[in-house]
Amino acid sequence: MVCMTLDQRTFSLLFMLCVALAFGQGERRNSYVDLSYFHGHILEHNPDILHLITGHPNGFILSWNKKTDGSKEWHQLYNYPDYGVSLTYQDLKNEALGENFGLYAHYNFYFLNRKLMFRIGQGLGLTTNPYDKLENFRNNAYGTRLLSSTYMMLNYSQKRIIDRLGVNLGISLIHYSNANVRAPNTSTNSLVLNFGANYDLDEDPLVVKVQQLDKRFSEPVRYNFVFRAGVNESDIVGSGQFPFYIGSFYADKRINRKSALQLGADVFFSDFLIEYNRYRAAAYPEENRTGLEDYRRVGVFAGHELFLGKVSMLSQLGYYVYAPVSYDTEVYLRLGIKYYLNDHFFAVATLKSHWAKAEAVEFGVGYRL
Repeated sequence: MVCMTLDQRTFSLLFMLCVALAFGQGERRNSYVDLSYFHGHILEHNPDILHLITGHPNGFILSWNKKTDGSKEWHQLYNYPDYGVSLTYQDLKNEALGENFGLYAHYNFYFLNRKLMFRIGQGLGLTTNPYDKLENFRNNAYGTRLLSSTYMMLNYSQKRIIDRLGVNLGISLIHYSNANVRAPNTSTNSLVLNFGANYDLDEDPLVVKVQQLDKRFSEPVRYNFVFRAGVNESDIVGSGQFPFYIGSFYADKRINRKSALQLGADVFFSDFLIEYNRYRAAAYPEENRTGLEDYRRVGVFAGHELFLGKVSMLSQLGYYVYAPVSYDTEVYLRLGIKYYLNDHFFAVATLKSHWAKAEAVEFGVGYRL
């Protein structure tokens, strides 16, 4: 297990390291670094993790942020957001949970004369003490060492209070899960208070470009074909990992420069349901399963796509119209990121869940006609 003690001395050393990286660099960078210490509480989103909530987790969030300057239309549409990378460390204050590290890509969006900043980051986490049926059976939150992680931050952010130095103060929600790649996967959600400082890497403030945007926008209905795949496991620990494949078709209609609405259908080939159905038929005869039911599912969904240049954010709400094997709820959610390789081809990474319960992380490619 990796051990780390995070106190004020460590925090100061990390921030001084960030500042030191800025000196000796003459060219303009249009970026800044920030470092925040946090302290908070693990939320009891599931009663099965109550035994893991034994202290108040703390840690830090270190970020590099690239400012947008108005050179692209979407910069101005979203009030000149930032994008960048974040590194997090969290001591979960529980021997079974251990410590987590995270690496993220993030966006910062600004409100209230750029004093209020909302950040959303998505990336990978690494836990020092995952579930092990012999040595760490109490950790039913993380079934794998490598995790998926999301964090959201709402900050009061003031830049350049003293020369290039500013302050941050706010709250963050940090989520770790392996999205049922392997059971168990009850996950953790930490709600924390964070405070810290930011440092501009340029001597002079950025002057943004302001363009006269044409408010008129029109685009015909577009049709999308997507193939997704991955591996996952049911909630039954030790039942095994199996591949899944998903074919999707949907139509989308841009309603403005930022957004498109979607309507479509999914066909799911989730092999883990074959083993799951056999287990339920044998273990719970009162459910009247034969164990031979069709494992395939068909769903219909409505969705929304938010465009930020070549990147877009997806959110979809679906309902199974065909699902002979009962597994969780009939309603499913999908959240994720889409990257356009060109005007037609795109890559996509999404998380599929039944409300707060993850089923799979999906990776795919698609074509927008």
